[in-house]
Amino acid sequence: MTDKRVNSMHLPRVILIDLDDTIVDDTGSLRQCWVEVCEQAAANLNGVTPDQLFAAVDARRDWFWSDPARHREGRLQLRETTVRIVQVALADLGFESPALARDIGESYHDLRDERLALFPGAIETLAALQRQGVRLAMLTNGAAKPQRAKIQRFDIERYFDCIVVEGEFGAGKPDPRVYEYALDTLGVRPEEAWCIGDNLDWDVGAPMKLGVYGIWHDPLKTGLPADSTVKPDRIVHSLSELVAD
Repeated sequence: MTDKRVNSMHLPRVILIDLDDTIVDDTGSLRQCWVEVCEQAAANLNGVTPDQLFAAVDARRDWFWSDPARHREGRLQLRETTVRIVQVALADLGFESPALARDIGESYHDLRDERLALFPGAIETLAALQRQGVRLAMLTNGAAKPQRAKIQRFDIERYFDCIVVEGEFGAGKPDPRVYEYALDTLGVRPEEAWCIGDNLDWDVGAPMKLGVYGIWHDPLKTGLPADSTVKPDRIVHSLSELVAD
């Protein structure tokens, strides 16, 4: 078998591409959205400042999403999960108000959805890859309705030969079946494909175990965490780097 790292800068037959924080900037506005919503909501919480509310929500968010099992369940009903997180954060501050928790959670998601944006050059890169004969598969975790809404909103489907949405497929990354399904659908062996995304475990480490060339998308140029056990085959800061040469 040919070493997949040989001639790695030449385009492969297939690229598996993540959606959130790879094509769509899904979290770039996250903190600012929470700040703004907490500033508005704190007016309804006697003795609580916006900073205190933000800190309480942030702590509960970190706790919730740190557990893989909670993560799998929560991302499939994201709005409801956010409302529950806010409700617990309010309880931490001494307030029992399901109605306010729902208002805060819904306001946050509405604002974040409004500010969703494509990464610069993302669509141009997908189009260039398509022109050069590279077949593309999108692998995205999350519920079907919101993920499909993003795909439709930004008119992305036209560039993909295969789209695997966790809420439709019945499994999500890093389950090996997700990558294997995409590879089988497009008729390629793992060593003939690349996978790119922002999540080191889901988009890089897991497909690399199958023999796929793994590329980490690091748009903020943070660099690999010191304790990372995943060593990407390549690191890029923009999708456009895939066709830069």
